[in-house]
Amino acid sequence: MGNFNQDVAAKDVKDLRQNPGYSNVDVFTYEEMRLATKQFRPDYILGDGGFGVVYKGVIDEYVRPGYNSTDVAVKELNPDGFQGDREWLAEVNYLGQLSHPNLVKLIGYCCEDDHRLLVYEYMASGSLEKHLFRRVGCSLTWSKRMKIALDAAKGLAFLHDAERPIIYRDFKTSNILLDVAFNAKLSDFGLAKDGPMGDKTHVSTRVMGTYGYAAPEYVMTGHLTARSDIYGFGVVLLEMLLGRKAMDKSRPSREHNLVEWARPLLVHNKKLMRILDPRMEGQYSSKTAMKVANLAYQCLSQNPKGRPLMSQVVELLETFQTKVSDEEEMIQSGGGGITLYEAPSKSLRNRDPSRSESHREVGAEGSKPTNGRSRSEPPKEVDLYAPPAFEAEESTTG
Repeated sequence: MGNFNQDVAAKDVKDLRQNPGYSNVDVFTYEEMRLATKQFRPDYILGDGGFGVVYKGVIDEYVRPGYNSTDVAVKELNPDGFQGDREWLAEVNYLGQLSHPNLVKLIGYCCEDDHRLLVYEYMASGSLEKHLFRRVGCSLTWSKRMKIALDAAKGLAFLHDAERPIIYRDFKTSNILLDVAFNAKLSDFGLAKDGPMGDKTHVSTRVMGTYGYAAPEYVMTGHLTARSDIYGFGVVLLEMLLGRKAMDKSRPSREHNLVEWARPLLVHNKKLMRILDPRMEGQYSSKTAMKVANLAYQCLSQNPKGRPLMSQVVELLETFQTKVSDEEEMIQSGGGGITLYEAPSKSLRNRDPSRSESHREVGAEGSKPTNGRSRSEPPKEVDLYAPPAFEAEESTTG
């Protein structure tokens, strides 16, 4: 399914109860949710966040007679949490209508009395965040990172290319989930928003998202477009290249904000090679690394129009997939032809015409930061969280 129809979407929980509506989504009772999670056992907890707690569960014959045994993740809304009925309903409406291999599947929901739960397919390998920033154990290989980047890009491109574009608005490593085979899918549609239609250029909304991933022009103006998602994609791609978090206060002060520190270095070959995640050493050629870094550089352009479309990002990442396994094989067998310090080609250098100015650019509106605030730091009244999420009063403007 490729399109979201606002007319079909439930307006509120009462509307949803009267018209459960989505044929591919099951409606569960609270008792079934208790049975599926063994009474919400603490050792079944997979994680928690602004929304509430996520439990591992199984829906089978014991939970609902005749149901094929299915591993699930059950997300229970915390009534005192950051997200309320509106975000819960957004998830039901979007994932109830949309289906794609790179979006997490919504199996069902429960809205009995004051209970608000969502039931998703179980993603056995957890989040990209968990694997990328783990302190011990195996780190993700270069080829796995490139495959995850492609999968996530396909999910975003699918949303952006719908008849009415959908802006995901919370693209970050903790919202990219991995199945047992490390296929990546986007989860958590609580902040998703219908994009502008007709001659409208943007949607105006109170700023919501996660500090470090939100696009600068969105933070400064509240003007939301699909290009805001592309900035977030650039942040995640940068995190995958460097193995560092978007915001990390444990680093030296100038390196707290990953984008501010690393973006200018992405277009300098030797500097780039020094900052790439050392855990991937020997798994890629410098030529490919530079192309991926250049893509991240463009996605992170201060000027939204300087960012590529998501469909173009997919196209480019597709070209790295076929080469990645060959490169790793060549490197492991000591194959020739791979130089670690290869000069960037002219076409690579010239791909982003705004490159020389972009590090000095400020927000899309051209205003300079005031009161000693760094470019990426939100104005005081903006509800960007690090890491919870904020609420919105929204309208569409031209």
